[in-house]
Amino acid sequence: MATKKLTGEALARALAGPTGHLFQDFDRLRRALTHASARHSKGVDYERMEFLGDRVLGLVIADFVFGTFPDAPEGELSLRLNALVNADTLAEIADEIGLTDLIHTGSEIRRLAGSKRVNIRADALEALIAAIYLEGGLEAAKRFILRYWEPRSRSAVAARRDPKTELQEWAHQVSGEPPVYTIEGREGPDHDPVFTISVCVGSYEPAVATGRSKREAEQAAAAAVLVREGVWSVGEDA
Repeated sequence: MATKKLTGEALARALAGPTGHLFQDFDRLRRALTHASARHSKGVDYERMEFLGDRVLGLVIADFVFGTFPDAPEGELSLRLNALVNADTLAEIADEIGLTDLIHTGSEIRRLAGSKRVNIRADALEALIAAIYLEGGLEAAKRFILRYWEPRSRSAVAARRDPKTELQEWAHQVSGEPPVYTIEGREGPDHDPVFTISVCVGSYEPAVATGRSKREAEQAAAAAVLVREGVWSVGEDA
């Protein structure tokens, strides 16, 4: 992540190729890539734009999976959607397009381990989508989104079963009891929380995972148990 605040024009040049969009509103673009922790941000950060970008991304991906998989039931469509819009997928794409190195943050954020900065990379990518949408409309945002999300949509991961459902069935087989989920911690502001949740199945060792919501953390913890115990192979987890 950037150690100094880049100009909007410099950001526009850096992102023109990866996004396929020529940004004209430099101030808005700079705001989209400024975290609230950045010194002197004075509230000029990506929080509001992240809100909009999240909705634009969700609409585009929901429309895409609905049209691409016409025979898929609602449950499978939900799994595919969730796999494509979760924080890990967004952070991966942020890295792929070089966005991570352009995000302006405070020094305390830059000292965090990479795994703890997943949400920041994901949020900044959503804010970038909002910036594209506000300038170029839905079609411009859709072109950018499908460029990076469409190849990921056909992976086996996107169509996997729900981890919590899978774990519950496995837990009944091996212990006769349902999994027990426990909230171990909650960090971050109300608008951008990070939950830490553990899951225990009978006498098996608990697994711990984090997520942007309790459900996401529970899904990640369930997937961790399934992979560790050999129910799922590596690559099937989130």
